[in-house]
Amino acid sequence: MASRFPPGCFTMPARLLPDRILLPLIVACALFMENLDSTVLATALPTIARDFGVSPINLKLALTSYLLTIAIFIPASGWLADRFGARTIFRLALVTFTVGSICCGLSHSIGEIVASRILQGLGGAMMVPVGRLVILKSVSKSELVGALAWLTVPALIGPVVGPPLGGFITTYFDWRWIFWINVPIGILGFVLATLFVPDIRGEERVRFDYPGFMLSSFGIAGFVTGSTSLGLNLMPWPYVVGLLLGGGALLVTYVFYSRRIANPILDLSLFAIPSFRASVIGGLLFRIGIGAMPFLLPLMLQLGFGLSPFQSGSITFVSAIGAIAMKFVAPPLLRRFGFRSVLIANSVIAAIFIGMPAIFDIGTPMHMITGLLFVGGFFRSLQFTSANALSFADVPQARMSRATSLTSVFQQLSMSIGISVGAIALEMSLAHTGGTITVATFHPAFIAIGLISMSSVFFFMKMPRNAGEEMSGRRLKPKTLAPDPVTAMRERA
Repeated sequence: MASRFPPGCFTMPARLLPDRILLPLIVACALFMENLDSTVLATALPTIARDFGVSPINLKLALTSYLLTIAIFIPASGWLADRFGARTIFRLALVTFTVGSICCGLSHSIGEIVASRILQGLGGAMMVPVGRLVILKSVSKSELVGALAWLTVPALIGPVVGPPLGGFITTYFDWRWIFWINVPIGILGFVLATLFVPDIRGEERVRFDYPGFMLSSFGIAGFVTGSTSLGLNLMPWPYVVGLLLGGGALLVTYVFYSRRIANPILDLSLFAIPSFRASVIGGLLFRIGIGAMPFLLPLMLQLGFGLSPFQSGSITFVSAIGAIAMKFVAPPLLRRFGFRSVLIANSVIAAIFIGMPAIFDIGTPMHMITGLLFVGGFFRSLQFTSANALSFADVPQARMSRATSLTSVFQQLSMSIGISVGAIALEMSLAHTGGTITVATFHPAFIAIGLISMSSVFFFMKMPRNAGEEMSGRRLKPKTLAPDPVTAMRERA
């Protein structure tokens, strides 16, 4: 007897949503874990530092070690996805990150938590870049802005939930419980990836660039570790200078090396694409300010204003709510004005709000602080969405995995540099106040990161007017020639 059910009816759950929505929501599980973890940890830093008997500024190693590990191993993520399949690598990354979270929850010293964060970084280095690669290869460019909005909206729930949840757990329970939140999320992401993520592979197999990986990895590690140690007296000055010079020399060597081989692990020739160059370099400068915010703001609210971790988290979470609101405005705004105009105007506006805490003092009403943070998150989110989408607007499909690896390296570097810049500015300000921390101690740091973020406007101004028009859905009107004087006189007559 013939079945009354049409073929494939039992696979309907995979078809309830189109790929442009379903895949970003699955990858968002990974982004949710990363963002939740970072915001929760930033809120709990003063309490963790007190338990470990170290300075909160020195404990930033728990943040930078994670970001540094990601920056080192991201270059290999694109090659691994092309070689072994995106689904396999994405699931492996989820498992690694979840195990690292468990280890963080079991840590009892700064050394243990830094080691656990490095394990998390190994997973994070593959998790988000490979997930983004799946979306880029599965969704058309005309739908990519909307797909990235679907990707980042659920992911931004992490910063919404993270500060108040982390503050609540840190204030009323044990901070170690904050890392166990990732376990059920990681399991859910693994199951969804197994069911629905396509096993995308590279069109051709290429050999792994071992020399390039070693040059870029050790170069990034040396340079970022050296810059992170500036002003913190974590190691003797000769070591810091040696790391900076050695890391810089390795990176310069890699630049020359990459020009001589066909398939470098970091394809720097992508910078020949104007839209890619502007979005990556301009985005690097802008994200320096973003990277410093989660480090500086909770410290300012807790050490300067005397708030508890829960109170601090209840204030900082509003910036993520503003970010979520902008995700639904970004596609029509880009369609109306184009990438270039939006990025130029918004980089200035968003940078002003990044530096806005420099005007806060002990008498500033909390509702004013909350409102300004909400609006700031609104504009920062627009900058993120626009710059992220523009990075891939003119990149050929065959080079998407390389573009994903390169942009991810620069994004993580900018976040690590941002934390370093914020800490260095804070240390210099402390030297002027004799070591006493007040609200005013944080003002120079916020001014510095705001100005650095604003400098990104110069790179966006160099973009062509039609940059990313296929992706934004905007078509520029062709210029019309002015009529000759005789024709103009006849029309007026």
